Amino acid sequence: MQQTKRILVTGGAGFLGSFLCERLLQEKQEVICVDNFFTGRKSNVSHLLENKSFEIVRHDITFPLYVEVDEIYNLACPASPVHYQFDPVQTTKTSVHGAINMLGLAKRVGAKILQASTSEVYGDPEIHPQQESYWGRVNPIGPRSCYDEGKRCAETLFFDYWRQHRLQIKVARIFNTYGPRMRPDDGRVISNFIVQALQNKPITVYGSGQQTRSFCYVDDLIDGLVRLMGTKDEVTGPINLGNPAEFTMLELANLVVELTGSRSAIKYLPLPADDPRQRQPDIGVASRELGWKPKVQLRAGLGKTIAYFEDLLSSGGSHAIAAE
Repeated sequence: MQQTKRILVTGGAGFLGSFLCERLLQEKQEVICVDNFFTGRKSNVSHLLENKSFEIVRHDITFPLYVEVDEIYNLACPASPVHYQFDPVQTTKTSVHGAINMLGLAKRVGAKILQASTSEVYGDPEIHPQQESYWGRVNPIGPRSCYDEGKRCAETLFFDYWRQHRLQIKVARIFNTYGPRMRPDDGRVISNFIVQALQNKPITVYGSGQQTRSFCYVDDLIDGLVRLMGTKDEVTGPINLGNPAEFTMLELANLVVELTGSRSAIKYLPLPADDPRQRQPDIGVASRELGWKPKVQLRAGLGKTIAYFEDLLSSGGSHAIAAE
């Protein structure tokens, strides 16, 4: 019989973290959810509180944490530009100091640790699609660099702990992910478009709308993280996790309008600084090492996400929504 593990999930009350906590509990693991509730919400995990294998701790990982665990998923960090640019110094601290503290914890207790890195380490890429061997093209002093460079430094720390201390590490580079429990005010393109469409407000497209992204439904992404954690020690990553199906922003906007039956028109705004023109994962390594590929198509995933936001709006959640 498989032994029950005690697993720490930092950022566990966030969008991705809450789904990960659910998945681990379904697999009969014990889960400690740690969150400082800057972007995470108690409502994301309140339904888990009755589970005796789940506990939640309010804590900021820029400070040390002392617990006994077998595995650590380090997801803590605001992931949308609106939130990570609100306090860029704290964003960098969360990625760098947080990584140091979680790696130190893993070293003390002999735990395996996974870092939720990001496709933002590739910056505005010169190659397409992006492979893990690509070093990236990141502006180190731009308005997005608190997130981009913080995550790049966290990867450096993980691999230095692996080389110097033989720590069991896993590094996932997560591409755009969407689904229920996204914050309506996070400024990310899918949540923006859906909320604007449901309110029949102009859909704000930046630049020409020809820049591309690849969107992975949350269930697929969580499956990839769990599979990566379960690999042999020699599989460290970094490994891209994302859906390689590529869409322009205009294609996405028109699809959201279609699925919501909205009367929204397109409103063009200037392109933000350092906004990548193309983003598409090469998932060859994930397919080979994890036996993983996304299953949920964009139309189906958007349907579930739209239903979530419809419920949120109808229940009075619109007071917290910054749709423009």
